[in-house]
Amino acid sequence: MSIIDSDGRIKWILLLLTLFCVGRGHGVLVVPGIGERIGGLGSGGSGAAAAGGGGGIGSLLHLRHKGSSSSSALFNVKTFGAQANGHTDDTHAFMAAWKEACGFRGRGYIKATTDLSRYGASEGWVEFGWVEGFTLTGGGTFDGQGAKAWPYNKCTINSSCKLLPTNLKFVAMNKTVVRGITSLNSKFFHIALVECKNFKGSEIKISAPANSPNTDGIHIERSSAVYFSRSFIGTGDDCISVGQGNSQVTVTSISCGPGHGISVGSLGRYPNEGDVRGLVVRDCNMSGTMNGIRIKTCPDSPGQSTATNMTFDNIVMNNVTNPIIIDQAYCPFASCASLAPSRVKLSDIYFKNIRGTSSSAVAVTLECSKGIPCQNIYLQDVHLDLLPGTGQNQNQNQSQNQNKHATAWCRNVRVKYIGTQIPPPCA
Repeated sequence: MSIIDSDGRIKWILLLLTLFCVGRGHGVLVVPGIGERIGGLGSGGSGAAAAGGGGGIGSLLHLRHKGSSSSSALFNVKTFGAQANGHTDDTHAFMAAWKEACGFRGRGYIKATTDLSRYGASEGWVEFGWVEGFTLTGGGTFDGQGAKAWPYNKCTINSSCKLLPTNLKFVAMNKTVVRGITSLNSKFFHIALVECKNFKGSEIKISAPANSPNTDGIHIERSSAVYFSRSFIGTGDDCISVGQGNSQVTVTSISCGPGHGISVGSLGRYPNEGDVRGLVVRDCNMSGTMNGIRIKTCPDSPGQSTATNMTFDNIVMNNVTNPIIIDQAYCPFASCASLAPSRVKLSDIYFKNIRGTSSSAVAVTLECSKGIPCQNIYLQDVHLDLLPGTGQNQNQNQSQNQNKHATAWCRNVRVKYIGTQIPPPCA
């Protein structure tokens, strides 16, 4: 089954219903017009739904079996009694349409429009917000069709760029479960969490080309008690990026590559950023990524903040550039207005059991802020060999190649070393 979003965006405020019928594997989509609101249905409650206020409801459910051009079904909530006037409680109409659509077999395949003018001011294509006890599952695919939009992405060179649509955005959600879905070729971030609590994501597949700009796999911001596990992410930017204001985030059993690795930040770019505390990243694999584990903060931060109590444990690197990197002079643009020291304080950070191969001669880079040097940075049992052939001239012989080793580079930090250290500690 495939679903075409002809309105340019699929957006629910308060609640967008569950995208796939829970536990049944039947793809379902509800597409309100701009301004519709649906509340209280995600967790099985009675709720109230008001449709209208900004645009009429056109075709709400348009399902077609994948691989079959003749088997199709249109589910319009108006035919089930929805008034769409912004005042009438349309809950029963939505539930009736939902029940009917869930009987239509197949896995969901949703395609976003490539017409950027249809997305308005919102940076979310599919957005879930202000719901408690919401579950999204079923094995369906969100295809952002980003290839035609990526040439319009100017965020790599312009800090005031217009953001392209994120495939899936979760805002102020509580007790959310996302499992077994796929995000494909998003125009911008694939999945974004903002101000969410108690969020669990697993068995997620994310895919975009290595050269697709700003296609972070999962971005987390101002959220707490977040847990992502057992997922495969290959994209053009960070596989997972942990932004400002987060606490108690756990990332485990993630396969990352291609991409820019798993990152904290960038931090210190905006005023009044929140601290980052209690991050655990463990049992992950990086393959062919531009970075491995990275912490990045901007110079000349407009305010002071802290990133502390972070652990990166049991991470395998395979042909990774910059396997371990702290960059407190991070500038993603061609140039930055000021190179004053970052005001983000980094402390109590543990890199443990990090092993594999580095494709860069410098496998460990720890560049901390001159204004607020890093404190309590621990490296325990690190074994990163230089990938054979790295930095070698083709005319050099194999024995010279084998004698070359990775190195470490540090600035404004006193590292505490425990156990094996390959490359050797910074001088």
